[in-house]
Amino acid sequence: MTIFSFFSGASRALASTTSSSKLLVILSISGGGLVVYSESQADAGAQSAEINKTEPQKKRVVVLGTGWAGTSFLKDLDITSYDVKVVSPRNYFAFTPLLPSVTCGTVEARSIVEPIRNIIKKRNGEIQFWEADCVKIDAANKQIRCRSVIDNDLVGNEEFLVDYDYLVIAMGAQVNTFNTPGVVEHCHFLKEIEDAQKIRRSVIDCFERAVLPDLSEDERRTNLHFVVVGGGPTGVEFAAELHDFINEDLVKLYPMVKDLVKITVIQSGDHILNTFDERISSFAEKKFGRDGIEVETGCRVTSVSNKAVTVKMKSNGEICSVPYGMVVWSTGIVTRPVLRDFMDQIGQNKRRVLTTNEWLRVEGCDGVYALGDCATIAQRRVMEDISTIFKAADKDNSGTLTVKEFQDVIDDIIVRYPQVELYLKNKHLNDVKDLLKDPQGNERKEVDIEGFKSALSQVDSQMKNLPATAQVAAQQGAYLSSCFNRRQQCQEHPEGPLRFRDSGRHHFRPFCLQALWAICTSGRRASSCGAPRRLGINWPQHPVALVFYICKQASELAHEILSGV
Repeated sequence: MTIFSFFSGASRALASTTSSSKLLVILSISGGGLVVYSESQADAGAQSAEINKTEPQKKRVVVLGTGWAGTSFLKDLDITSYDVKVVSPRNYFAFTPLLPSVTCGTVEARSIVEPIRNIIKKRNGEIQFWEADCVKIDAANKQIRCRSVIDNDLVGNEEFLVDYDYLVIAMGAQVNTFNTPGVVEHCHFLKEIEDAQKIRRSVIDCFERAVLPDLSEDERRTNLHFVVVGGGPTGVEFAAELHDFINEDLVKLYPMVKDLVKITVIQSGDHILNTFDERISSFAEKKFGRDGIEVETGCRVTSVSNKAVTVKMKSNGEICSVPYGMVVWSTGIVTRPVLRDFMDQIGQNKRRVLTTNEWLRVEGCDGVYALGDCATIAQRRVMEDISTIFKAADKDNSGTLTVKEFQDVIDDIIVRYPQVELYLKNKHLNDVKDLLKDPQGNERKEVDIEGFKSALSQVDSQMKNLPATAQVAAQQGAYLSSCFNRRQQCQEHPEGPLRFRDSGRHHFRPFCLQALWAICTSGRRASSCGAPRRLGINWPQHPVALVFYICKQASELAHEILSGV
């Protein structure tokens, strides 16, 4: 009873003390045990609640998509500063430039994919991932509606809502069918891993059907006619991979039909690879001619049935029917319906693609960013701001601009308007002072506003939209994560160019593509390299692809040499 009396007295004493005081009583019992008594738990809980209230709450960042842009953003983001959630119908990242190689077994599908959960679990912190489709973006309430892509009859709601402070849209785009009848029902696409695997199975099916007994030669030829609609990098690479696959592997398995195989590339433009340099386009066409791949340019597909492709010739309007065994449709991309609905909400309904500013923020919507294939950057024109640029440079308000005053702001102009630097390079101007020369090429000590407008009037002609490539998306993701990581720092110490239409500086430098080269294969021992205006593999950015390419080419050359020994 003495011990219980002691506890009662201790309890009364604790009740009279302040919340910050603590009491720990340790009694030794004859059996050697210890009894610990404390009544500070309630006060400690209240104290902890006060601390939690003072701690700043993390901003909620929601990322839509696990492609090149989304994965690159997640890989470099400092998640200790943000509460990050990822929503995507695809629970893996795929190295898409090698998809054409998967169609023919040159590369196995498992070699170019990585589970997204493996990527995000390597970060110091927690990133939540949900395998679902975003079906609605509510910009007004900063909320998205998602729906599970799992079709099994499992319990629970398949739809859920996610709130955000910052939304990063990186969901890519879908194949553009141009509403051509029959394309969705009868054509293969080449945009996902599943597409490549389906094509691979279909190619084998065409050969198996062609060798069945009691088929006429015309039926065998039809089954072995492979049509590729679209002469861009994806279509060209697939046609080249298919040709090599057939001539190096399948003819050994199906020798009885080796002379009946035909590959046709249908292109609406005048040349294949028309976004590359003309010399590259010409090289690819000649290479296909030597390989026996038929290239039909100036043709537009009007419909696709289960047996034939209907084509209209642009030159004479003639309509012809092309029987086929398999069709691969690769004619570009278009905005997804969920983004089209979002664009209607924010006043971009007249645009073809979701538009951002140079810092990748969606125009007309705070806290929302878009990158990769789903968006395009609306680069501001120099001539739209020419008067404010002149006024900012004319520090003495004399109405004229000296060479020294122009040189003081030219660095900010080049950063803010990258087309200026492209113009200088294309015109082979070694010094920015050359911009201020008169039409006869004579140097001028100063220019007025009209002379300044005349000097920069042709600069905006260098503006071009960025290509929808893996290289661009990866760089945009890395750029945006860097901006997120340094948000507080750059708000206090801005690092961007001058605000010509306002005071101060921009917090960040605008996005600028650091592009080097692009590679497009047109067959064994034949690769086209050029400016990455369409399909890009950045050599330092993608060392795995570079090593793969070098090893593959070296192996094939070695095999060719040893075969002749």
